[in-house]
Amino acid sequence: MSLGKFITSRAFVKHLLIAIGLVALLFFITLRGLKLYTQHGISYPVPALTGLSMDEATASAEANKLRVEVIDSVYNKNFEPGTVVDQLPLANSHVKENRVIRVTINSNEPEKVVLPRLTDISFRQAQVLIESTGLQVGIISYQPSEYNDLVLKSLQDSVEIYEGDKIVKGSAIDLVVGRSQGNMQTTLPKLTGFSLDEAKSTITDAMLNMGAVIYDETAETAEDSASARIWKQQPNPQFTKQVNLGSSVDIWLTTDTTIINQAYERNF
Repeated sequence: MSLGKFITSRAFVKHLLIAIGLVALLFFITLRGLKLYTQHGISYPVPALTGLSMDEATASAEANKLRVEVIDSVYNKNFEPGTVVDQLPLANSHVKENRVIRVTINSNEPEKVVLPRLTDISFRQAQVLIESTGLQVGIISYQPSEYNDLVLKSLQDSVEIYEGDKIVKGSAIDLVVGRSQGNMQTTLPKLTGFSLDEAKSTITDAMLNMGAVIYDETAETAEDSASARIWKQQPNPQFTKQVNLGSSVDIWLTTDTTIINQAYERNF
């Protein structure tokens, strides 16, 4: 039989259709197998683990066909020791079966840092050292001295502390700074439109102290407080240009942009 006749014969057509069918069946089985293997379209909700102990977090994750892995520990005074303070993926996310939820747990003791040498150096140097160590500048007070801006003492809770002492990370260090007579004032900064963090930094740079921090009724949540801006301060820089070093500055914050814009127009 010639090739042309064979190609047009019933036997060839029959075998061709069988081959096409087998290929299609194999393709379907492969796709079905991949779908089952990857569990295509099947996901599980991530439970909220924050505040739970590790045993509770593990049980909650397993109930949702997930796993838990501790990746870090921090100290947060608002949580019980050994409880979860953070998680990733976040609660209410949807993930595949057996996905690992990475959690950060609260340590039993706060992290401590070694206090650097803060005395007999300038206030600016002490400020940089404090912040680079993970501490904060607390209350700044002044004492007569022949050396301007020289740090005379560092204190915490009114107790003098020294180089090498172990200090809780994130805590505030109070400084006693020398100041010669006749040079005890500084320019009061204008803080309208500043965030709380920006105001703290600016007030410290001016060698002043943060006073009362007052939020209005628009700051209902932690997110609102973080985005709030200053619309009022006391002393008012419109009427008070110079203040004594170490003076306190009270601030009022809001999330209402109309109030902030109106205050900005009055003050600038």
